[in-house]
Amino acid sequence: MIDARMQPISTLPAEVARALIGVFTDIDDTITTDGRLPADAYAALERLHESGLAVVPITGRPAGWCDMVARFWPVAGVVGENGAFYFRYDHPARKMIRHFAASPAERVENRRKLERLAEHILKEVPGAAIAADQLYREADLAIDFREDVAPLTAEAVDRIVALFHKAGAVAKVSSIHVNGWFGRYDKLSMTRIFVRDALGLDLETTKSQFVFCGDSPNDEPMFAFFPFACGVANVRDFAARMQSLPAFVAPARGGAGFVEIANRILSVRQRA
Repeated sequence: MIDARMQPISTLPAEVARALIGVFTDIDDTITTDGRLPADAYAALERLHESGLAVVPITGRPAGWCDMVARFWPVAGVVGENGAFYFRYDHPARKMIRHFAASPAERVENRRKLERLAEHILKEVPGAAIAADQLYREADLAIDFREDVAPLTAEAVDRIVALFHKAGAVAKVSSIHVNGWFGRYDKLSMTRIFVRDALGLDLETTKSQFVFCGDSPNDEPMFAFFPFACGVANVRDFAARMQSLPAFVAPARGGAGFVEIANRILSVRQRA
């Protein structure tokens, strides 16, 4: 069923595409498909970057992964762990620039609390597991409900979220994990800081010159904020659980949908 709040990506206004400064995008199930990064989706990232746009992944994935993304991918930087930090690699200076929402002491204390909470969640929700990428995380706890475990029911996912909330933590649901953390930040808050620091812009006044691409409930702050936010088709899987949906949606799922979004943006800019 087509949701009236999401228009086909083919209707993204040409004047919007021509005026863009950058493209923000989730990673899992937005530029990936079934846990793999297709060559054409990566090529779309590169084509966007080479066109002069600031391409910035905004992801729930861990700091260890984000270091590699910032260093090796065709991107201006990366926001990771749902807004816990941004990493930006200065290639001429050969220097990684890292900015965290919390101080080192706060991250140490939060890690202690999350380790205790992890034990509690695994006891309370059979079938849940600590995400395989937890070893590389700086600031949050990722509970796997369908990446490397048999998919859990919606009720089990809701139970994980409730346990985070009961402990005083923030919890966000992605397409594969429930991510929880202590602190007042999210994808949008750190994106604001990145745009200020790396691009010298105020995101509040330039938000119409950025597109965000996503697929799941943890992208809602971005969908709500960016007037020209885009979703890949699998965002429809979560539509009943979400209050904020993207303005535009691609026909295809995952990486193929991201390619369709990139193609719409680039085709207009190339004609211009």
